Amino acid sequence: MAEVEKNKKSVDTASLELIDKACADEVSLAFDRAEQMKPCPIGVVGSCCSNCGMGPCRVPLPKGKEETPEGKKKRRGICGATAETIAARNFARMIAGGAAAHSDHGRAVAELFIAAAKGEAPGYEIRDEQKLLQLALDWGIEIGDRSNQEIAVDLGEKALAEFGRQEGELLFLKRAPLKRQELWRKRGVAPRGIDREIVEIMHRTHAGVDQDYQNLLKQGTRAALADGWGGSMIATELQDILFGTPAPLLGQVNLGVLKEDEVNLIIHGHEPLLSEMIVVAAQDTEMIELAKSKGAKGINLAGMCCTANEILMRHGVPLAGNFLQQELALVTGAVDAMVVDVQCIMESLPDIAQCYHTKIITTSPKAKITGAIHIEFDEHKAMESAKEVVRTAIENFPRRGKNILIPQEQHDLIAGFSHETINYLLGGLFRASYRPLNDNIINGRIRGVAGVVGCNNARSTHNEGHINMVKELIKNDVLVLQTGCSAMASAMAGLMVPEAAAKYAGEGLASVCEAVGIPPVLHMGSCVDNSRILIAATAMVKDGGLGDDISDLPVAGAAPEWMSEKAISIGQYFVASGVFTVFGVTWPTTGSKEVTDYLFKDFEEMYGGMWAFEPDPIKAAQLMIEHIDKKRKALGIDKARERILYDMEMRRDLI
Repeated sequence: MAEVEKNKKSVDTASLELIDKACADEVSLAFDRAEQMKPCPIGVVGSCCSNCGMGPCRVPLPKGKEETPEGKKKRRGICGATAETIAARNFARMIAGGAAAHSDHGRAVAELFIAAAKGEAPGYEIRDEQKLLQLALDWGIEIGDRSNQEIAVDLGEKALAEFGRQEGELLFLKRAPLKRQELWRKRGVAPRGIDREIVEIMHRTHAGVDQDYQNLLKQGTRAALADGWGGSMIATELQDILFGTPAPLLGQVNLGVLKEDEVNLIIHGHEPLLSEMIVVAAQDTEMIELAKSKGAKGINLAGMCCTANEILMRHGVPLAGNFLQQELALVTGAVDAMVVDVQCIMESLPDIAQCYHTKIITTSPKAKITGAIHIEFDEHKAMESAKEVVRTAIENFPRRGKNILIPQEQHDLIAGFSHETINYLLGGLFRASYRPLNDNIINGRIRGVAGVVGCNNARSTHNEGHINMVKELIKNDVLVLQTGCSAMASAMAGLMVPEAAAKYAGEGLASVCEAVGIPPVLHMGSCVDNSRILIAATAMVKDGGLGDDISDLPVAGAAPEWMSEKAISIGQYFVASGVFTVFGVTWPTTGSKEVTDYLFKDFEEMYGGMWAFEPDPIKAAQLMIEHIDKKRKALGIDKARERILYDMEMRRDLI
C-alpha cells in the first residue's frame, strides 16, 4: 500500500500500522469499503425520497441549469414532492433518528435509576447525594426528612414521565436563559414530551402529510431541543447521580493500551449501565484468579466510543480508540472479547473476529448482530451478567494465536471536566463560579469558547479534521470543549494535558490554562454529555458581562467528521439554542438551495444561531473565529481597554 494512500485513511500512526496488518491478513475494513462504495450523488445532497412504495424518487436540478428557466421549474417526485420538501423531510428524519437514540439512552438510565432507588438493582447506589438533592429542589420534589432512596424514586419517575409528556414543557427547559425560553415559546418550538416530538416527525414525514419545508424544520427543531434539553440531559444528570459526577483524572488513550500478557476485554457502545458492573466484576478476586489459571497475568479493560468516555472519566479505564478504530482493535489479534451495547457498532465485527479469536458479545435486546454471542443485560442481575461477560473473555484467552500486533502508541489525557468541576476549578470550593472565565473572555486573554464534537467518518481522513480544527482554535486563544470520538482524537494528538497549553495555545489562553492548571482542550464526556456544554454556556450567561442569552456569547460549535444522525440532532439543538455550528465532510440538504439557505441564513434571524458547512477544518475553524470576533464586537469587548488608576477625585466623580 502506497504511503500517500495510507495517510489518506488516518493521521494516527497506530491506526496506519494496523491498516497495513489488515491488508496483509486480507481483512476488509471500513476504510476499504468507503473506497469501493462511492456515495449516491443524489442521495448525499438530500434529493432522494424513499418514504413510500412509489419511489425512490430522485429530484436533482439539471446540472448547470440552476439559473435557467428549466432549472427554476421544480422537478417533482411521483406524489408531487419538490426537492425542498424531500430535503426537509430527510433532514427532519435524521433529527428524529438521532434524538431517538440519545433519548432512548436517557430512558434506559431513568428505568435503572428507579430500580436502583427501590433496591431492585443490586450493586447500584446513589453516588452523588448533593446532585440528587439539587435536582430534586429544581424539580419541586419534597426533601424534608425523607431518605435519598425515597427522593430518588420520585426523581426517577418524574424524569421518566418527561418521555411520555403530552402537554406543557420539558422541565429542563427552565435551565436555559430566560430570554432563550421566551424565544422558544414565541417560535412555537418549546418541546412538550420527548417521545411525542420524535413520533410527530415520523408522522409529518409520511407520504402526503407535511409538505412545507419551513414547517417540517420547525418540528425538527422542537424534536432536537427535546433531545438536548430533554433526553440527553436526563441521561447525563441521572448517570452522574447514580455513577458519580466526573472529576479530573489521568487516563491513557490509543490502541497501545492493550496488553499482550493479560486478558483484553473491550467495552464498546454508549450506555454505561452494564459497563459500570463490568469494571467491578473485572476487579473481583474470583475473576482475577480464573484469568491467572488460564495463563494471563490479569484482566485489562479498555473502552471504545462513548462507553469508553463514561468509564474513563469515572474509573480511569483507558480508551482503546474511537469509532473508526473498533475494527482495528480486533486486527491486533490481542482482543479476547469485545462487549457491545447500542449505537455506532459495526456489523462487520463478527466477520473480522472470525479471522482472529475474538468473541463479540451483544448485550441489548435492541442491538443483536448475526454471528455474535448474546448475553442479555438484566439490571436486576447486573453483576451476574457482568461476570458472564468477563468469564467469556477469560475462557477465550488461551485461544489467542501468534498473529498479534499491539502498536506502542498511547497518550496521556486528563478527563472528567463536568460542569461542576469547571465551576469548582475556576472559583474554588466556596466561590465556585464562571466569573474567571467570563473575565478572561472580557479582557481578551481568552477569545471565546468552542465545542468541537462528533464522530469519525470513513469518507474523510480519520482524526485529521478534529485535530487540525482544534489546533487552529487554541492557537487563536479559543478554549475548546469536547465530547465523544472528537475528544479521543484530540487526546491522541496530546492536546488534553496541561503541557499542551504552552506548546499549542496562544499566549492569552496559555496563561489562563497555566494559572488554573487545565489543558487548553477539556474532555467533557460522551455524546449525551453535550448537554454539559449547554449548561456551561448557560452558566456563562448567568454569571454576567457577556449578554443575556446564549446567542450573545462569543462561542461556536463544530462536528468536523460527523457521520451519525445523532450529530445532526446535536447540531440542531445547538443552533436552536443560539450557537453558530459548522459541520464538515458533507451536508445533507445541498440538493435544495431554499432549505440550505433557510438553515444557513434565516435560522440566525429566528434563533440567533445558524448552520454552516465547510469540509476544510482550518477554514471551518476560521469561520468559528470570525463568528466569535463578531460577537465580541457586539459586546464591545473587541478592543483592549486601557488600564486606568483612579485617584480620589476620580472616585468621587463615580458616586
